[in-house]
Amino acid sequence: MKLRHLTFRLLEVFSCVIKTGSLSEAARQLHLTQPTVSLQLKRLSEAVGEPLLIMHRQGIQLTDTGQIVYAAALDMLGRFDDLQDQLHSVQAGQYGRFSIAMVNTAQYVLPRLLGPYSKTFPEVDLTLEIGNREQVLQRFNQQLDDIYIFSHPPALDHAAAARFLRNPLVIIVAADHPLAQQPNLRMTDLLKERFLLREPGSATRMLFDGWLQTQGLQLNRSLQMASNEAIRVGVAAGMGIAVISRHVIPPGAAGLVELSVPGFSLESHWHFIVRRDRRLPHAARRFLQFADIQLENCLDPAYVCHETDQLLKDLSTFDAE
Repeated sequence: MKLRHLTFRLLEVFSCVIKTGSLSEAARQLHLTQPTVSLQLKRLSEAVGEPLLIMHRQGIQLTDTGQIVYAAALDMLGRFDDLQDQLHSVQAGQYGRFSIAMVNTAQYVLPRLLGPYSKTFPEVDLTLEIGNREQVLQRFNQQLDDIYIFSHPPALDHAAAARFLRNPLVIIVAADHPLAQQPNLRMTDLLKERFLLREPGSATRMLFDGWLQTQGLQLNRSLQMASNEAIRVGVAAGMGIAVISRHVIPPGAAGLVELSVPGFSLESHWHFIVRRDRRLPHAARRFLQFADIQLENCLDPAYVCHETDQLLKDLSTFDAE
C-alpha cells in the first residue's frame, strides 16, 4: 500500500462515484471529464493496493476493501465539512476570542453593549481590561488588546478611531449644598469651592484643565481622587464639587444635583480604537458590527454617534493593501 499517495481529492471523487452510481454523473457534479474520473479511481486503487470497485452493466459494486475505504472516505469528508462549518462560524464572528481594553469611565457605558452581545454570541471568549488612561495607553503601545476605548484617542498614525457616543461633562454638587439652590450661577462662583478631580492625564481632567486655561480661570482648591465612583460618592458626602461625565451618574441618583452654568459646555466622544498594524480577529470585527447596529437599542439614542461602519470599511482597505 502507498497510502501516502492518498489525497483528499481521490477520496472525494471515489465517494461521489459511489453516491451517484455513475462515472459520467460524478464527472458532471465534480466538473471533471469522465476519463479524469476513471484515472482518479485507478490512482486510488493503486494507493490502497487492491481493487475497490467491480463494474457491472447493472451498476457499480464495492469490493470488501472498497467498503472499508468508502466508510473512511465518508468519515474524512464529513470531518472536512465540519471543519468548513467551524471556519465559517469563526469567520462570521460566532466563535473565537478577542480582548477589549478601556478607560475607567467606559465601564459605565460599555457593559450595556457587552451584555446583549454576549447573549447573541455566547461562544466568543471575550477578555476585558479596565484601567486609567495611562495604563490603557501602555496596553495600546504594547499591542496587548484588539479594541481600545478612549474618550480622547491617542494621536498616533497607526491608530484608527470611530466615535460611537457623545460624552458630555457636567458639574455636580451635593443636593444639600448651598450652590444647589442658588440661581444665576457663574463659573467664578464655583471656583471658590473645592473640586474633586481625577489624576492628571485623564481625559476629563485634560478637557476641564484646557477649558479653564482658555477662560483665564484657575482652581483655588482641589482634591485628587482615584476613580469616578470615589468622586461621585465624595460629592454626595459634601467633600466638594466635581466636573464629571454625565454617563457616570445613574438615572435618578439620590444626593446629587447637576448645576446649570452659562458658558460651561464641555463634551468629548467615546471612541472605538484599533491599531492599523495589528490584525483584527473575526470576533472583534463582528463585535464592532454588532455595536454599530445595536447602539440605539443599548445606549441612550440622544448621545449615539455612528462612525463604526466607516472604521470597518477602513480596516478592510488596510487588509487589502
